[in-house]
Amino acid sequence: MKKDNSNLRIILAVAFAFLFIVVYSYLQKPTQLPAEPVNQITQDGVTQKSSIPSAINTSDPTISKTDTDSLGFGKIIATVVSKDVEIQIDSLGRIAQVYLTDKKFTAPKQEGFFDHIKRLFGFATKPQEVIDKLPLLGQDALRPLEIRFSDIATNNEAFSEPYTSSTNKLELKDTPQTIILIQKLKNVIVKKIITFYPNLKYDIKVEMDNKNLPYAITNGSRPVADADGYAFHGVLLETNEGKITKVEDKDAEKRENFSNVKFIASVDRYYTSLLFSSSSNGFQTIIEPEAGTKNPLPFISLKGDVDLEGYIGPKYYKELKQINPILTDVVEYGMITFFAKPVFLLLDFLHTYIGNWGWAIIFLTLIIRIILYPLSYKGMVSMQKLKDIAPKMKEIQEKHKGDPQKIQSQMMQLYKKHGANPMGGCLPLLLQIPVFFAIYRVLYNAVELKSAGWILWIHDLSVMDPYFVLPILMGVSMYIQQTLTPTTIADPTQAKIFKLLPVVFTIFLITFPAGLVLYWTLNNIFSIIQQLLINRMLDRKKALEIQEHKYPQNGEKK
Repeated sequence: MKKDNSNLRIILAVAFAFLFIVVYSYLQKPTQLPAEPVNQITQDGVTQKSSIPSAINTSDPTISKTDTDSLGFGKIIATVVSKDVEIQIDSLGRIAQVYLTDKKFTAPKQEGFFDHIKRLFGFATKPQEVIDKLPLLGQDALRPLEIRFSDIATNNEAFSEPYTSSTNKLELKDTPQTIILIQKLKNVIVKKIITFYPNLKYDIKVEMDNKNLPYAITNGSRPVADADGYAFHGVLLETNEGKITKVEDKDAEKRENFSNVKFIASVDRYYTSLLFSSSSNGFQTIIEPEAGTKNPLPFISLKGDVDLEGYIGPKYYKELKQINPILTDVVEYGMITFFAKPVFLLLDFLHTYIGNWGWAIIFLTLIIRIILYPLSYKGMVSMQKLKDIAPKMKEIQEKHKGDPQKIQSQMMQLYKKHGANPMGGCLPLLLQIPVFFAIYRVLYNAVELKSAGWILWIHDLSVMDPYFVLPILMGVSMYIQQTLTPTTIADPTQAKIFKLLPVVFTIFLITFPAGLVLYWTLNNIFSIIQQLLINRMLDRKKALEIQEHKYPQNGEKK
């Protein structure tokens, strides 16, 4: 391998690494923890074996669509309303639907160049309309707070006997409000005491007059408000040991049991429905595959009275942390969460003081450039040194053609003599990969950035630039940066490939979130400024060396 090929190959490897990371992130299957035996924690803290049946029914046991209408099931018996949300409770004592009314969630997707072209030629009719409220739950999905009993007869009766409600409407303003739901069955009277908070948190206390009857309660199937297929959709839970398990939609092959669970959450890209416990012991969880779809259905195994806490709504990091710090783990960014989360926290910190996510991204880019400056400086100086010794490198290759070991030895001596590092120029670029991907995952998954505008045509930094302005600027800035960066590539074919990289990256990033392309464009601009300053510094240094060589300190000209 010739040394003047190494930098091009590394740069090409970086380009392919971007493709690989994104494809791998999409195709990777989340690892699961080994299932644990289900022990039952009763109110007095005594653990017993659960007698939940070996297969929980994944549909309402005895109710057809016709029966539902005649019995009044699906009927809304209570509504909880606030400034930004509406929660409906049905006659089975479940959270039937949650509507978000904030403009952040009801605004239509930003239209772009192609949307206008489609409308011009009649392929599209009219712009998307603003909806009044965004529903979070699917029409036939498993509903939060649904209870299922291990005893088949009691379970069937539970789906044929409606709950009664203490009120038909709660208005949430600044203080929590409580609703009481009661269901009277032959073997047990079920009482659900639910306290709703303005931040979408709720407390659920279940009281059973029959303390020996095992049952399960669910946080419900995942929300369906965001249909994007790239983000994780499914169930996520965390145990007291801090181990996180993810079961994605269509991947639930069999029933899984987990002990000492701190929280269980059904999630999509931006929203979650979860239950958690402040108890140090946690609770016992069952994840059951839904018949036909293999989507995960989550249940908590219980007996007797129980106190749980829940949340249903957007995955706002600060609000989840305020409710309970463990819930921040619900906001995850895939395999790079360990690095993406600090990036988000820094971005959120900047936004707190700047007030705009676009400008926060700009300052984040500047901070990252400052942190990486020492490495970038060394890399740029190293590339310049490699360019300066390129003629000598070519001379060595010609002189010892056919003797790779001799070429390698002579090259190493040349590098050592001139202080050049053949890998130094690519190290800063390699370090950009985790930063780039972390910012991508943050912009893609953080609900805080949804519908967050920046300037003029950018109304949502979490989706692509509708007019491709930023991708084009990114490509132009990458080309300028490329022309300013010293290179040792002598082969014409390799040089042409190298010059095509800005075009490849422009096409590759054209559909990426505008905030990510903004970051990459600014990163290029800062690199250009830095390269110009370093080139000027090296030119001055070289001029001084030439001057000293001609006129030594003793004043005699050589």
